[in-house]
Parts: sequence; C-alpha cells; structure tokens
Amino acid sequence: MCTALRFILALCCLASTWGNCLSAQDRTIELWPAEQIPGRIAAVGAEADTTSVGGKEVAGRPVIRLGNVATPMVTLFPATGDKQTGAAVLVCPGGGYNILAYDLEGTEVCQWLNSIGVTGVLLKYRVPRAAKEGRPLEPLQDGQRALSLIRSNAAQWGIDPARIGVLGFSAGGNLAARLSTNYAQRSYDPLDKIDAVNCKPDFSILIYPAYLFDKDNEALAASDLPVTPETSPTFMAMSFDDPIGPENVLRYALALKKVNVPTELHLYPTGGHGYGLRRTYQMASTWPERCQEWMQASGWLK
Repeated sequence: MCTALRFILALCCLASTWGNCLSAQDRTIELWPAEQIPGRIAAVGAEADTTSVGGKEVAGRPVIRLGNVATPMVTLFPATGDKQTGAAVLVCPGGGYNILAYDLEGTEVCQWLNSIGVTGVLLKYRVPRAAKEGRPLEPLQDGQRALSLIRSNAAQWGIDPARIGVLGFSAGGNLAARLSTNYAQRSYDPLDKIDAVNCKPDFSILIYPAYLFDKDNEALAASDLPVTPETSPTFMAMSFDDPIGPENVLRYALALKKVNVPTELHLYPTGGHGYGLRRTYQMASTWPERCQEWMQASGWLK
C-alpha cells in the first residue's frame, strides 16, 4: 500500500474514534494567528508522510513519519462517557526534531489516554529543525503556546486547568522536559490573551526521552533544562539497551531527586527505542499500565 493511501486510511480510522462532542473544525486548531508564527520554518515542500515503501515497521505495523510541518496546530481527542476524569495531556511525538511519528507516538497515544478517561491533545510542532541546529527553539514555542491554549479553553473543553500534563517520546520527550522546566519565561514575545495564561504542565511523562544531558559536561541535566523544586512531577520509562542511552533518564532522575521533585522511573532490561505503546513480548511495552497507576496514585485521575 502506498504511503499516501495509508496516511488517508489512518486519518479515516482516526476520525471514527473522535466522537461527536465537537465539530470537525473545532478538533483541530492552528496555534498561531496567520502571519504571526514566531521563529523559523525550515520545512521545504508540502507536509506529507515521508515513510518510504518497505520502511521500518513497529510491532508489525507501519509508522506515519510526518515531515515538512510548517503550520503548527493541536488536535483535540476529548475523553467522553463515564470514564472522563477532567485531566488532559499534551502529546508530543518524537522523530529527532526532523519528522513526527504521528500515529505511533501521537494518535494512538491519544486514543489510549481516552481509554483511561483523559483528554488527549496532539501537538503537531514544526519540523524539520534548521540544518546543523541542536535542540530547536520552535518546538518549545509551539509547546508553550499549546499548553496556554489548552488551559485557556479548559472550561469549554471539560478540562480541569490544574490537571494538564505533557507526554513525549524521544525528541518529543526532550520537548516535554523542556516544557516542564522552561515555563517562567516565554520563548517568544507574547501575542495575545492566550499567552497571558500559565504554560507550565502540571505533570510530565517522558518515554525513552532524548537529549536530557550534555555529553560534554558533568551536570546531571542538560543546560537548557533548569531543574528546580517547582519542576513538574515526572514519570519516565526507558530500556537499558536503548541506543539513545539510559543515561538520559538516570541523570535526569537524579537531577529531579536532588531538588525533591516527585519522580517515578522504570528502566527495562530490553526493548530498544521507538516502540510507542504498541504491545510486544518486551516488558518495556507495559509502560502504559505503570503510567496509569502513577497517574492514579498521584491524583491526576480523579
């Protein structure tokens, strides 16, 4: 099946799960006013699934690798029915800040959040990063804006403004950590009343996160992760054989412990990298159950 057709089918299947509580145009919201997107746009060409024919699969299924994102937006997956808890989570797919693993670490995660009564808000942040750039500023700008947007619409969307978290994978996990430590000051000049609303996540979930420490110094956390006692309570999961390196979660957990930030860390012996929440024989794929338990015990799922 060609990648374009697979992308369309995935979106069609996704649409059937959204429910009827919001109109189609209300579910997807552009983050910035027209012509006022801060920072740079490095995308060349049209936004599209960049997966090649015969590309790497995860748990026997293909992955949408969304590239050339020039218009950042969020898509709302509202929790409905008796399970609805009032909590919400901003979901940040990974992809090395070059693409977004849009279904594996995005839409599928929002559907799982719905199953435990949590509203998922999928962040489509700008990719790729500019050439030779490290951790780009633009995804942080998009994430900060998204958190303020969610909180400013909390009453309308049936969300508790004091129970809004962030969940990220790989580079998206790095973004989630940046959002959890960089909230006192905007990474862009405020534009409107949305930017007057708090952009700090109430809790943070980092799954096989990347770039949490700098290899050229001995500090526990990376220089752009100013950990303080006010940093968001954090859940982390990673595999010991992850090629990105378990040092990311080990060092970051120690940085959090040093300032008494509540933290739960699961380090599995095997599992590699980039599995999302697709179930396999690996114990690492059980992290969603542990995460739900943590959220419940921490009071985020009331």
